Amino acid sequence: MGTPCHFALFELQPNFRLDLEQLATRYRELARGVHPDRFADASEREQRLALEKSASLNEAYQTLKNPPKRARYLLAMNGGEVPIEVTVHDPDFLMQQMQWREELEDLQDEADVAGVAVFKRRLKTAQDELNESFAACWNDAAQREQAERLMRRMQFLDKLTYEVRQLEERLDD
Repeated sequence: MGTPCHFALFELQPNFRLDLEQLATRYRELARGVHPDRFADASEREQRLALEKSASLNEAYQTLKNPPKRARYLLAMNGGEVPIEVTVHDPDFLMQQMQWREELEDLQDEADVAGVAVFKRRLKTAQDELNESFAACWNDAAQREQAERLMRRMQFLDKLTYEVRQLEERLDD
């Protein structure tokens, strides 16, 4: 038996736009039912199955709650795996990446806490715009290439946002 669809685990229709609070609530409900501790006195087979179900549920939740991962998953559902390593032919975004990286480096060098906060808000706005653009095209086969490009941009911004959070932590110390 294959792994069930992540959306099906949560009784959701495949869609990029999700109510994350509803997803979290449903996750907690389901997690309680398959938590390995509930099967401490069960047979070894039942314990193993509970552990597998719990792991599948956790993987599904981690994928669906993260927009870039959810985007990749949806694209894979709609037309096969999206290669992780691929040469990106997106010169405008490559230039934007360089500008953001330089700006982040300058903020780090200057230890500019306020500037980092402004930068983080700008990244959030860019992420929101990408999410909306992806939501509008992911399910259209004619726009598959655009959806993949947007997903890769989302992945970059997700990674950059992580780096910004790390910088914030270092500057707060």
